[in-house]
Amino acid sequence: MAHSDTPITDTQRELIPHVLTNRPVAYWRRSCLDIVFPDRWLPYFMNKYRSGFRAILKKLSDFRLVLVFTPVTIGLTIAFVLVACVIGSRSFGSTPVTGTPVVDTGNGVGRLPFMGYNTWNAYYCNINETLIQETAGYMKLLGLLDVGYNYMNIDDCYSEKKRSPSGDIVASKEKFPSGMRALTDRLHTMGFKTGIYSDSGWFTCQLYPGSYMNEDRDIKLFREDWGFDLLKYDNCAVPYDEVIKEGMVGKFTRMSKAIKRQSERSGKPPILFSLCQWGRQQPWLWAKQLGQTWRTTDDIGRRELAFSYEHHKQARNSFIASVSDFYGHNDMDILEIGNGDLTYEEAKSHFTAWALMKSPLLISTDLSKITEQTLSILKNKEIIAINQDPVVGTSITPFRWGVNPDWTSNRTHPAVFWSGQSQNGTVFMLLNVLDAPADLSFTLVESPWMRAGRQYSVRDLWTHTDNGTAVRNFTARAVPPHGVVALLMRDAGDEPEGTMPPCAIEEWCMGEDGTKVDPHIN
Repeated sequence: MAHSDTPITDTQRELIPHVLTNRPVAYWRRSCLDIVFPDRWLPYFMNKYRSGFRAILKKLSDFRLVLVFTPVTIGLTIAFVLVACVIGSRSFGSTPVTGTPVVDTGNGVGRLPFMGYNTWNAYYCNINETLIQETAGYMKLLGLLDVGYNYMNIDDCYSEKKRSPSGDIVASKEKFPSGMRALTDRLHTMGFKTGIYSDSGWFTCQLYPGSYMNEDRDIKLFREDWGFDLLKYDNCAVPYDEVIKEGMVGKFTRMSKAIKRQSERSGKPPILFSLCQWGRQQPWLWAKQLGQTWRTTDDIGRRELAFSYEHHKQARNSFIASVSDFYGHNDMDILEIGNGDLTYEEAKSHFTAWALMKSPLLISTDLSKITEQTLSILKNKEIIAINQDPVVGTSITPFRWGVNPDWTSNRTHPAVFWSGQSQNGTVFMLLNVLDAPADLSFTLVESPWMRAGRQYSVRDLWTHTDNGTAVRNFTARAVPPHGVVALLMRDAGDEPEGTMPPCAIEEWCMGEDGTKVDPHIN
């Protein structure tokens, strides 16, 4: 497949003002009761029970139910629905249905890794409301919102250096003259959710006001007054021990409790809480009790060093990848795709690792200069589908390190062979961590998710092609330096009869009569 480095066109840029003034309408279901009958029963049922049926409709108009009537079960179904309505009214109120119900830990916030845009890697402190609105316009125009990047997150440096006389954080009058509420209202109208930044210490990392000892005040400001949906919460300006008298868990717990109080007081879902603790004190062990995502490493680093930092992050996260699941995600930091000197193959590896390890996916590059090649990476729907899998929340994990012995921590040569589950099959990621092309081979049942004695269809998630069937083994040929192969394998039935040897992995392989296959067994 050819990839173009051509930036977006002037015609596309001219569309930005129209995108910014767009006012999409949200259509909510007005009638929540759908009735399905066999055709031959509908006239009889409606004529015989018309008055009673209208009364039921009136009583059930606030509930989201789909009733399916069959000739055999009409009576039972009506009774069941009436009971379900009473229970449902107590459990769900009249919130509109937006999809298939899922098992929820309480509020639905942060079930899947969030996707969107963050200002930091692209612009650092050089932000303002015009830039953010234009960036949101590009997100819509380029189709990034359509594939799931629905958060617009403002990082550090958005406020004045001092709080107001009443104690509130004040948005910079120069950078955000219209105010934060006007900005979030506009972004929400465009179809985005919005994120804001603060710090668990006295100050942010750029020495703007932090939230320590102002947690309740600040979360009310962020959530209710300014209308933000996500809070990135950093780890700078830590108070003296004699002041804080808390460990790292306690420091972040302060804001977590404030978020819970604000949610209970307002009666609305809590803000999504994204902890930025840099992995110093193993947040993967405790942060899920407080929020929905947690940083596992330092910042991704300067752009020219991005790929070495990616390997470092992959090496670190290979030991903790199994922690990620619904409502709790290891955060590997903002994407560097579109920045610095990453090659096309390196950018693909970067995106694949972040997505398949179920990290949040945050773009942070100048979208007015983005190339079609970079967009093709960020908009890979098959890779995104794994990250956003509604059925399987767990990350891929390594099953063989490759270059190094298994369980080796090496920041330049992380694990090569990874696999994990998905709703549609087993996912594989093969990383070439070398500086030259390499063949990458593995036995299927090295992955714990594959079944012995079966063959598997092979889907390439980057070429978007179906590549035949794998039996026992698979080899990816000539994977480019620092490149990646991403595969989805589906069970295709029994392997061909007579496939030898009897076991794909010979260790302790033995016949029912005691015949030894493993040559190492005495």
